[in-house]
Amino acid sequence: MSGLHEVQTGTGRLANKVAIVTGAASGFGLATVRKFIEEGAKVVAADLNEQGLQKAYTDSADTHVALVTANVTSSDDWQKMVDLAVTKFGGLDILVNNAGTSYKNKPTLEVTEDEYDRVFAVNVKSIFLSVAAAIPALKNRGGGAIINVASIGAMRPRPGLVWYNASKGAVANATKGLAAEFGKDQIRINALCPLLSGTGLFESFVGVPYTEENMKKFLFNVPLGRLTDPKDVANVAAFLASDEGKFVTGVNLEVDGGRAVGS
Repeated sequence: MSGLHEVQTGTGRLANKVAIVTGAASGFGLATVRKFIEEGAKVVAADLNEQGLQKAYTDSADTHVALVTANVTSSDDWQKMVDLAVTKFGGLDILVNNAGTSYKNKPTLEVTEDEYDRVFAVNVKSIFLSVAAAIPALKNRGGGAIINVASIGAMRPRPGLVWYNASKGAVANATKGLAAEFGKDQIRINALCPLLSGTGLFESFVGVPYTEENMKKFLFNVPLGRLTDPKDVANVAAFLASDEGKFVTGVNLEVDGGRAVGS
């Protein structure tokens, strides 16, 4: 991550803030870590893919990021992430629950029990575990922000990814409940609902091969006419994590180019 070590402590919208970002080796997570560090934060970047994590963060001398290999379905690993934030950077102010998984778009009757269990473990149980580990650390700082990455599928489910979308619907619902419960502690909890990002994921999520023709069909009902750029998610996450978003909680924010309102 060249250039991140040039960020000066004390500058930016997230100056003096400490964050944990899961799924940090690629995609939304990697973009969010980069954005947060640009804004002055120090970040614990966590991912199950140790090799991918090391490759993404080649500047090991960067004092603004700490890498940790972690499984978000493990309570022990969640405690490890929080402990690292506290011991290395002094506390925890922001948590981005970005890690997630899916199965390939296919008829619901072909989804296996193992696929179902994995989707709910990674997408929903991870947030359950994160709350137990992170809330006490956030309370110690007088409050903070949790940002859950859901999906536009939570708001507009379609055939083929029924249980994936259901898991993201659970994330969206839990976000509102948690926001109501922990608002008294000045802990703001919001979710982002992005559209699909990246052509590499196209076939898995849409169920047809990536071709220009299939892409045009998919984007036909996306008013802004493109897929999500990871920076789109990172930019909104930075806003919600910053003091600029200090009166926003319990929101499921659609970052989808208008997909939810498309024809």
